[in-house]
Amino acid sequence: MVVAALNTTPIKGLRIAARRQATLERGGLRGDRRFFLIDERGRMVNGKHVGDLNRVIADLDEPEEVLSLTFPDGRLLSAPVELGAELQASFFSSTRLARLVEGPLSAALSEHAGQALRLVAPADGSSAIDRGARGAVSIISSASLGALARAAGEPWIDARRFRMSIEVSGTEAHAEDGWIGRDLVIGAARVHLLGHVGRCIITSRHPESGLVDLPTLDILRDYRAGAETTEPLAFGVHGAVVGEGSVSVGDRVRLA
Repeated sequence: MVVAALNTTPIKGLRIAARRQATLERGGLRGDRRFFLIDERGRMVNGKHVGDLNRVIADLDEPEEVLSLTFPDGRLLSAPVELGAELQASFFSSTRLARLVEGPLSAALSEHAGQALRLVAPADGSSAIDRGARGAVSIISSASLGALARAAGEPWIDARRFRMSIEVSGTEAHAEDGWIGRDLVIGAARVHLLGHVGRCIITSRHPESGLVDLPTLDILRDYRAGAETTEPLAFGVHGAVVGEGSVSVGDRVRLA
């Protein structure tokens, strides 16, 4: 087995972008989901709520701490990451302390989305990955994606639709279901798999246009009906990073 793809975005909800190399840390791939968006009431907003967020590409220059946004019309906006006031943010069913990212990026994203949004960072310096450190990395196999495409009657399904950290090739479809409870060595890093990734409506949106174009949940409900999973409508697995290290596309992947 080898690493087929690495995917990240520094801002939760914006378009997932491929990377050739990254460092896998306790919080996930370095720089992934460093920031998230909230509405006027302090509730987390992602691509499930605002499909147009998929049309914006974010890039973080970590050494310089400069965050850049590329909009569909080609406009590029960059600003240094300057954290301001603390505030309470609703993050799924919990409340998180966050800090406002100062500068022009919030206004630009608000204009694009057609609603008031604020760009924030977790106050404790952690990431905005859904499951936190216990689900810091998510993994899907290329074979599983191929099997789902066949079930959907599609020639191909873009892996970015599922917003997974790592795609692995060289295994049978859904082999990852059997990895839960075991360690996976990925490049120089090590991950302990803890459960399945239950899917939500965001997977029905095209990963670039943000338009709803594929009934993924209906397909999964039929296709995976008999699978024993830790979460409903599961596709892929998640786990905790127990050994940090560099990971590159093409690196060997093995069960420990």
